[in-house]
Order: sequence, then structure tokens, then C-alpha cells
Amino acid sequence: MAIETSEERNRSSDVAQDEERVYLDDAEEKKKKKKNINGLEQESELESVEKIFEAKEVPPWQNQLTLRAFVVSFILGILFSFIVMKLNLTTGVIPSLNVSAGLLGFFLVKTWTKLLHRAGLLKQPFTRQENTVIQTCVVATSGIAFSGGFGSYLFAMSEAVAKQSTESNAARNIKNPSLGWMIGFLFVVSFLGLFSVVPLRKIMIIDFKLIYPSGTATAHLINSFHTPQGAKLAKKQVRELGKFFSFSFLWGFFQWFFTAGDDCGFINFPTFGLKAYQNKFYFDFSATYVGVGMICPYLINVSLLVGAILSWGIMWPLINNRKGDWYSEEHSSGLHGLQGYKVFIAIALILGDGAYNFFKVLGRTLFGLYQQFNTKDISTVLPVANRSSPVISPTLSYDDQKRSELFLGDQIPSWFAVGGYVIIAIISAITVPHIFHQLKWYYIVVIYIIAPILAFCNAYGCGLTDWSLASTYGKLAIFTIGAWAGAANGGVLAGLAACGVMMNIVSTASDLMQDFKTGYMTLASPRSMFVSQVIGTAMGCIISPCVFWLFYKAFHDLGLPSSEYPAPFALVYRNMSILGVEGFSALPKHCLTLCYIFFAAAIVINAIRDTVGKKRARFIPIPMAMAIPFYIGGYFAIDMCIGSLILFIWRKINKAKADAFGPAVASGLICGDGIWTLPSSILSLAGVKPPICMKFLSRNQNAKVDGFLNS
Repeated sequence: MAIETSEERNRSSDVAQDEERVYLDDAEEKKKKKKNINGLEQESELESVEKIFEAKEVPPWQNQLTLRAFVVSFILGILFSFIVMKLNLTTGVIPSLNVSAGLLGFFLVKTWTKLLHRAGLLKQPFTRQENTVIQTCVVATSGIAFSGGFGSYLFAMSEAVAKQSTESNAARNIKNPSLGWMIGFLFVVSFLGLFSVVPLRKIMIIDFKLIYPSGTATAHLINSFHTPQGAKLAKKQVRELGKFFSFSFLWGFFQWFFTAGDDCGFINFPTFGLKAYQNKFYFDFSATYVGVGMICPYLINVSLLVGAILSWGIMWPLINNRKGDWYSEEHSSGLHGLQGYKVFIAIALILGDGAYNFFKVLGRTLFGLYQQFNTKDISTVLPVANRSSPVISPTLSYDDQKRSELFLGDQIPSWFAVGGYVIIAIISAITVPHIFHQLKWYYIVVIYIIAPILAFCNAYGCGLTDWSLASTYGKLAIFTIGAWAGAANGGVLAGLAACGVMMNIVSTASDLMQDFKTGYMTLASPRSMFVSQVIGTAMGCIISPCVFWLFYKAFHDLGLPSSEYPAPFALVYRNMSILGVEGFSALPKHCLTLCYIFFAAAIVINAIRDTVGKKRARFIPIPMAMAIPFYIGGYFAIDMCIGSLILFIWRKINKAKADAFGPAVASGLICGDGIWTLPSSILSLAGVKPPICMKFLSRNQNAKVDGFLNS
């Protein structure tokens, strides 16, 4: 499923394969793929991809790292950081933006080189290796907007979120955002994951031949751009993206004029009536989430809608009727009231889904490792970066021989990776306790001893299944470190900070391995991939906190349930930490029983999905997706289902055109509305207010207002 949430970062192999079918040229479409029992990739190629590029020289790794590549990466990094931040702070649903990043990167540099060529100043042509560097750098930059926890663990520390629960909101469990400590924290924790898996690149990519579907799809996308047919298609796609970017931006600007007060504007249009609006069922005219719905698989969008109907349509009205029995009216707005049921039942679903997938992926990982080590001599499997490159097997295809030769040629020494990890770990263990006094240095040392093992498991599991379980490992850190610190010593804040340390390591490790796979298939050097990831991460450590700071200063109700930016997962993460420190005493009446039921239901539903096979599983909703509307409502699920409906009808009318241009149209809608938040934030900071308030009232309320105005 091409969806990232603040709970589970998941890139779908099905979506990746759809993208591959769209972007491959005729020669590549003749490739046939098959998987062995471990789910590992083997290719039987009727026609070679690398022979298409045989006449083009592969530049040295230093020449793949160009100034223009990083200038373009910086511009796109800012753009996508705004988009990811907006999605993080609204619902936490983040689709894969690889297609739009690839398209825009290719278009900008191609335009740049064309202008220089006409002026006679072009010194170096634009290669697919440079394109891969841009893609890697942009994804690394915008990835910090997710792993930095601005919509989850980091913002969960703030007073705005702490006030929404009566438990553990003492000063020792609160740390309000500040630009300085956020940048410092990200710099000392975001690079460790990169060094932790560098020595394992050979075993993952060459020996185990792991698929890494997102990395593979990105490589096919880049390869296709640099063929004549692919370049023509890319040009048309960029034109479509530009059209819908303009429409989406102008639509956001138009809507702004009608939002002069609370609950004003098109975003509060009671599409299905005022009663449905009160229960969060309405279409809010969001171009962003219509675009997200076009990218996400149908099953994700339907699961969101099912979750919204189950919670806001059935459960919350029934529990609300028990007010005075299950919870007192004085607690109706806090976590001891209806709000508590919304948050903790959603947490139960999330944890049940996360636990099931954690053990499933871990089982597949261990079984895959057992099979690999059982069928190979261990000395040929274990990677040693300093060892001279082995002789490439003559049984490999021409493509694999060429790719393996280059991939093994530019080594990154093991001493560099191990030394880098140890040095940064020492700096981090000294620095982080000065940022979070509740997180002792020995907690961090324990995390850094365990983290490389978890990073390996996550990178290997991601290669098999395309699931990154970074947030699951983060939750483990919340519960273990929070309980270890204890309530009296700021355990809530310690757990959240530990979550950030763990998530950043594990997330960047799997991202880097995906990039190594992309580089392997585009003949980009591992060294250029690593340097690009490091530079992109450094950019993200500065850009993402600055973007979040703009939101934080511009929108004073940020994080509140009634806000345009409710940051729902911030409250979810904080309450997970409270649960880990204080136990079940924080739950309202009968809430624990309901949590047990939904936790078990998530496991059972996932087990059924895996048992019935892919053909039937596409009709069974996904518990993780169902949990997201439990707290924030179903309005965005309706937007996403409309996006799905548009794509479905388009495919019925012209499937080829929909497959080719659907991702570009969706990306334009997301990017235009996302970038509108920049001028919107600046207008808010400057004190410029919209001129009109468009509000919808019932007939009786309207009569009262008219009577008051006429009196």
C-alpha cells in the first residue's frame, strides 16, 4: 500500500509494480520476474536494460555528486517537507511521493542542462546516476519531516498536547518545541542509522538479492526517463502535474478568502447534512486528500471509510449515550470521558496490527536468513567491505554482472562505517541528556547497542515485504524506556525521546538500503548514494524543524482537536507513553475491555487476510487504516474515496492514460495545496485576516441570528 502513516511506514510492492509497468520502455517490459521460496528476486531477461545504456559512460562517483543536483534537491526538499509536514499535522496519512520527486527532479535538471547547452556552457550531461543522487537526496530530506516526529512523538512532548490529558502533565513531562533543540536533537540521532547498515550492503543486495520493491520501482522510473520514449512521456507527465499544481494552489488561495472565523469556509461544508457534519462526515474540498486517494490503493481508502463508519457512525454515539454511567459529564471532554475511548481504542487497533506485522515480518526475516545460510557457505555470505571483490558468477545475466561489478567496485570501508557509528553514538549519548534531562546517558547506550540489530532486521524485512516497522520499534522504546525511567522521573518524556532516537536509526537504515538497491539498478555508486543520503539528511535536519516552526508560530491552535492541524498522532503517542508509565489506571470505565477486543480483532483480521490469499484479502479492511479515523473523524476518508472513484472511472474510460498520468495528476493536487501552506502561514504571521466568513447554520440557528441582528 503506498501509504505512510505516523504509525506504519509502508511502501507497497503492488503500487511499485504498477509504476514499473507504466514507466518501463518496450525493452524493459519484456523482462520477466519470478520469486523463489524466500521471496527473493530472480530475473530472466529477454532483452538487457544495461545494453540500452551501453554506449553511455558511467561517470566516477565524484562526478555523480554535482552542485546542480544538490541545488535542485534543496529546492525540492523544501517543497516536499511542506507537503509531508501538512499531511503529518492533519491526518498522518502520507502517500509515497517518489513519482513526483522523480518527475520534478528530472524536469528541473533537464531544463537546466538544455539552457546551458543552448548557451554553449554545458560541461557535463545529465545522467541517470545524477538523477538517482537527486532522488535519494530529496527523499532523505523530506523523510526527516516524518521520522523527526513533528506530528507524533516530538510534538507529543508539548504543553498543547499535554493539556488534552489530565495525567502526567507536570512540568517534568513537558517540553515545548524550540528551533534550537529540535535541530540539535535531529543532528545527533539521524545519522546513526546510515552507518549501522553500510557494511551489510553486499549481503542484502548481491548475496540475498532482496527485492526492495520501492527501490526497484524508483530505479525503473529513472532508467525509463533516460530513454527517448521515457523522456517524451515524462515531459507530458510534468505538463499534467503543472496544470493540476496550479489548479490546486489557486483553489487553496480561493478557499482562504472564506475562512475569517472558526468553522468557516469550504472545509466545513456540511455535505451530507448538519447531523452528519457533527459526526465528522462531510466532504471538505481538500485537493490534497483527493490526490492522496488517487495514489493510495482502493483497499486503504475503503478501510479508512469503514473505520470512520464503525467509530463515528456507530460506536461513539452509543458510548455517548452512556454518559453519566460509563463516565461523568465533568470528564466528557478529557481522556476519562469519550475522548479516552477514541484515543485508547485506536491505540489498541494500532498496537494489535503492529504486533501482528512485527512478528510476521520477523518470522519471514529469520526464515529467510536460515534459508540463505543453510544453502550457502557462510564465508561467501558474510560481507567484508575491505575484501577484494569476488569474481562475478558467469551464470548471472549481463545486467546483473555489470551492476554487481560496479556495486562491488566502489567500496565503503567497514572501519569507516563502524568508526562513524561509534563516534556519533558517543556524541549523541553525551548531547541528548542535555536536551532531555529525563533520558539518562545509560538509556541511550542501551538503545545504541540494540539498534544495529533492529536496523538490520528492519532493512532485511523491508527488502522482503516493503514494510518498514520503524514506528513499531519506536513504540517498543516508548514502553521499555518509559517504564524504566518511571513516573516520578519524567518517564513520559523519556519514553517519547527514546522513541525518537530509535525511530530515526531504524527508519534511515531501511531508507539507505532502498537507495542502495536503486543505485545498484541505475549503476550509481554506493559512495555517491551514501554521500547523497548524508547531505539529504543534513538538509532535512534544518529544513524540517524550520517548516514545523513556521506552522507552530502561524497557527496558534496547532494540535487542538478543533484545529485545521489537529496533529492526531501526537496525542496518540503521548497516551501510549502515559500507558507505559502509569499502566491501565488512565483508562475510563469498560475502555480496557474494549481495547482487548479491538487488539484481538486486529490480529484476527490480519490472520484472516493472510490465510484467504491475495484475491480475497483485497475485500477485507486493514486494521491499521481503520484506526486512523477513530480519533479525527471520517472527512478525509471521504476525500480519499472520491480520489479513488475519480481514478476508477478514469481507468474504465482509458486505462492506459489513467495509469500513465494518474500519479502525475495526484502529485499536482498534493503539491499545489501543500505549497499553499507557505503563503498561508506567512499571511497568518503577518496578521492578515481573510475578509469573509462562510458558515453553515441550521434553520433554527439562522432564525435566532437573524432575530438578534434585526433587534
